[in-house]
Amino acid sequence: MISRFARSLLVVVTILVLVTMLGMLHAPSREAYIDPWTGQLFGEGGVEEHLAVVAAAKEQAGKILQNVPVVKVNAKAAAKGGVIMPKLGNETAKAELGRATWKLMHTMTLRFPKKPNADERQALSSYFYLMSRLYPCGECATEFQQLLAKYPPQTSSRLAASQWLCGVHNEVNKRLRKPMFDCAHVDAAYDCGCGDGDEDAEKGAEGGEAKVKVNKGNVAKVRSGSRKGGEVVVELDEEEGTHDDLTGIDMIRGG
Repeated sequence: MISRFARSLLVVVTILVLVTMLGMLHAPSREAYIDPWTGQLFGEGGVEEHLAVVAAAKEQAGKILQNVPVVKVNAKAAAKGGVIMPKLGNETAKAELGRATWKLMHTMTLRFPKKPNADERQALSSYFYLMSRLYPCGECATEFQQLLAKYPPQTSSRLAASQWLCGVHNEVNKRLRKPMFDCAHVDAAYDCGCGDGDEDAEKGAEGGEAKVKVNKGNVAKVRSGSRKGGEVVVELDEEEGTHDDLTGIDMIRGG
């Protein structure tokens, strides 16, 4: 009798013979080509026909893409569009949202560069206009858009931006019959606790941090500063600083 090993060997040899015969019956055409690097087998036309097929496929894909509409977004137009969100009926949610948003915007203006470039100014201005479109409270957004139309964002400096926003906030307080906010101390009311980080931060005479006091209601450029009793008193030049230097718009009174 044939041993188990012999039977297994016979089966393996038979399989190899069958595979070899099938390979001979379906051998690649003499014009076929096997890429020695990738092992890819090209068809009857060789590499040339394969490349032609690939080129035709790319051309077809290009035609399809040409028919796909391209949406171009105009950033300025998008920023100054209409209100998107619907009315918010939950008064509690509306109040919480308002407090959080005012804190965000006040902190943003108080962290804004003291001497921003044109791109930074445009970014902040666009933010306020986009906020007026996307604010989750639709009726609040409409009122904010009306305020922006009357008092366009002032972004010439950190002082201008923070005082402008405080003035706009007071316009809302006036409408809601809430107490007016003292805009000279807006930085203390909305202190983020993250530090100034400016290289030109003023220090007090004793080495401690100086307090900045704005002694005029109009937003204006800083003309001079003097230390009195450990405080840095900032004087504002009304003649030079009552207009935004980019738009020429009158500065809003901070309160």
